[in-house]
Parts: sequence; structure tokens; C-alpha cells
Amino acid sequence: MRILLVNVNTTDSVTEVIAAQARAVAAPGTEIVPLTPFFGPESVEGNFESYLSAVAVMDRVISFDEPYDAVVQAGFGEHGREGLQELCDVPVIDITEAAAHLACLVGRRYSVVTSLDRTVPQIQDRLTLARLDGRCASVRSSGLGVLDIERDRAAATAAIAAQARAAVEEDGAEVVCLGCAGMAGLDEAVRAATDVPVIDGVTAAVPLAESLVRLGLTTSKVRTYARPRPKAVTGWPLHAGAVPAASTAAAAPSAPPPRRGTALELP
Repeated sequence: MRILLVNVNTTDSVTEVIAAQARAVAAPGTEIVPLTPFFGPESVEGNFESYLSAVAVMDRVISFDEPYDAVVQAGFGEHGREGLQELCDVPVIDITEAAAHLACLVGRRYSVVTSLDRTVPQIQDRLTLARLDGRCASVRSSGLGVLDIERDRAAATAAIAAQARAAVEEDGAEVVCLGCAGMAGLDEAVRAATDVPVIDGVTAAVPLAESLVRLGLTTSKVRTYARPRPKAVTGWPLHAGAVPAASTAAAAPSAPPPRRGTALELP
């Protein structure tokens, strides 16, 4: 089984951190393929950067020209999962929803501890869209930028743990979700500081993706996530040479559907 793990930012060291966490929880025989977008922001901390990274993530996935079985989008509260689900014929898991779904299985209410305060409304909106907000006690900010978390893991752990404790003691949370992919690997330290289950999104998403593949389940193409209609898309993909010339045949009505484990490429 091969899972594409797509970082939403262009910082290679963050990609390495999330890849290490994904490999630590993947089952024997599962290959984790970490991908960094070809373009985009070095960190994603706002709506402009999130929409830009969504395009970059889709561009990066369709440029991967080998078979794969699932995609994990490693960005907490970011846009783009829906577009990937239209493009891909394999399961697509967003770490935001993966963490929240698992949190609902192990506690009555959960809180999210994220990076900067400006990302709080965006995460709240994504949880509302997924209808996971009803059991969310709070979304708290650690006050740290994504790259700050990467630069000083000890200081980041202390700041995140302080907000996690406040979420439990003041907001009524029974579970804490780490609201940034760059926090991968900090769950055990925060769990020790709070004595409640702590869920990292990457850790949650990889086994969920594996389960869907083993069960033979993938995204429904009946309505919401149907493949994009064949049409001219000017300048797409943005990464030069990402789509082989032969793929333009996909626009023809008689063209076969894309093989399992590849993205649908628009003409």
C-alpha cells in the first residue's frame, strides 16, 4: 500500500517531521511518500495562504506519476480536501477531520490547540463545514507560528501543553487535538502534561487511510465529489510538464477512466 502524504507548505523540514510521524504509525508494508508542493508559502497561516496552498497541493498530487492508494492532506484547517476528492479516485483524508473524528470516539467534547490566533476562525469554519463543531469545546491558540514550532520543539511543547491544560480545566475538553501538522510528534508530551487523550492529525489520518484502502472504500463519485467535467482549464497544471501529453485523451468521451491510484488529469 502506498500513501501520499502531502505537506501544505513548502518547508522541507516540516515535510520530514510529518513523514517521520506517519511512518511511525503506518502498518508494515505501507509505504509513506512525502510530498512538498512545488510552489506556495513557507508556512500556511491565513486564508490567502490556505487557498494558495490548496492549488499547490492539487498541482503536486497530479504531478505524481506512479500508482498510489490514498492521499493524506497534512494541513490543519486548510482548504483543498474537496478538490482532491474530485481529482483522485482513491481515499483522501484531511488531518483536521481525522483528528476530530477520532476525538469524538474517545471523549464527549474535544478542543483544538493550534498555532497563531488568526488561524482559529479558519479551523472553526472547517469543523463547522464538516459538522464536527457540535462537540468542539474550544479552539485555542498557542501563539506560535508554524516555523516557530519547528525551530524550538521544547518551547513549543510547553506552550501547547499550557493551552491544552486550560482547554481541559476551563473549557470542559476531554480530548485535545493538535491543530497544526508541524506539531506531529508532540502528542505524547502533551498527553503527559494533561492526562487526557491527545490526538495528532497525521497520526490519526494514516491508519484511517489504511483502513479505507483495506475495506475497498473510496470517495463516492455520485454527486458532490464527481470527477471534474472535461473542459479547457487555462494554464493548468501550474507545474510545467506535470501532465504527460497523452493525458489529453481524457477529454474524449470514449477515454477509459483513470486507473486506481492516479489522479484524474484535466485537459
